Amino acid sequence: MKKIYLPAFIVFIFSLFFQPPLRSQIEYTNVSAGVKYQYIGTYEVSRLDSILTIEASSFSHFDVTYTKAENPVKLYRIIYSSIIPELNNKPTSASGLIAIPENGKNKMPVVSYQHGTVFTKTEVPSNPEESPETKLMIAQFSGQGYILIAADYFGKGLSSEPDSYQVKASTQQSCLDMLKASEEVLKALNIQQGQLFLSGWSMGGWSTLLFLQKLESLDIPVTAAASACTPTDIFALVNRWIYAPRETDAIWLPGILALQLNSYSVYYELPGLMESAVKPEYQQTTLDFYQNKITFKEFYSNTTGKVADYLKPEFIALGSNSDSRYWQIIQDNNSYRWRSHTTLNLYYGDADEAVPEYIGTLPAGYQELIAGGQTTAVPAGKIADHRGTFKFAVNHQKKWFDGMLQ
Repeated sequence: MKKIYLPAFIVFIFSLFFQPPLRSQIEYTNVSAGVKYQYIGTYEVSRLDSILTIEASSFSHFDVTYTKAENPVKLYRIIYSSIIPELNNKPTSASGLIAIPENGKNKMPVVSYQHGTVFTKTEVPSNPEESPETKLMIAQFSGQGYILIAADYFGKGLSSEPDSYQVKASTQQSCLDMLKASEEVLKALNIQQGQLFLSGWSMGGWSTLLFLQKLESLDIPVTAAASACTPTDIFALVNRWIYAPRETDAIWLPGILALQLNSYSVYYELPGLMESAVKPEYQQTTLDFYQNKITFKEFYSNTTGKVADYLKPEFIALGSNSDSRYWQIIQDNNSYRWRSHTTLNLYYGDADEAVPEYIGTLPAGYQELIAGGQTTAVPAGKIADHRGTFKFAVNHQKKWFDGMLQ
């Protein structure tokens, strides 16, 4: 049954009392060439607790009880230099968030959080007031002594690039350089990083696994990683949406393809890709949506909520048997086919409207098959949908990470 969330006006009333605006300092502090940070505000304990209760309930009615916050959290927006691997290592800059507990400690564990799909440029970690998922991570982890870092990815936040949605190497690079930049900022603030953990939800779960692969290739130790509702195999998932649709499929799935097709046309240099796939009557709306000229509500009202109705029949007919570059890329952009050695939890919900259990738990069977690291599929429950699974995962993985702290 479709979830019903609090009406917008009620959420707005709550915001008047529980969401005081963050006030950024005007100037950035330079740390090194290409890295600077800006204090954007503090979440007091009362605010963190309201995020874990009232705001969490408005995000999803899936019932989860979180542990109360123990300390305030200072929030910093950072800008850092990076490169775009798909575009011949083109220099660029990106933004992200560092959330630091105010608990008097000068060494704390770090969680790198990779955010999920967002349909605006600003609903990202460096702008936490617009990112409910980021606020929940801040409240549960930083509110109990973990430093939280989170990249916005290329094309989001303060980045001037086009959206790099589902672009593999760029996602890895933005997260890696965010980690390096965070180390510099924390050092400037006289704080030392402790153990490193990874976490991500939805497309951020995909990003988390890819980031883990990158870190392992560089011998950078990760204590444990967790991902929820993870589209581990984009090739299989797109085929499922097209050829085996379900009544419960999310209405925002065409929006995902709108971002992906346009993103691939830029980063993989495939001009005309979107036009070859999307029905003509939806193409201008699709481009406007990708370029942040219209909202998802406007996109949906001018397109369709069904993937098969959104795409051209000839594109569907050509399908995954084609040797076209697009289908090759989404096969290559899986996030699980390497031999990992890091302990990993995969959270899935039986009522997920976007990512089926089979897709979300693929790495568990794969790592067992090739004698990789301990990978466990963790069920969130029969009624856990996409958002509900995330709420469950945040609570479960916090306790799980705590048990590994040295």
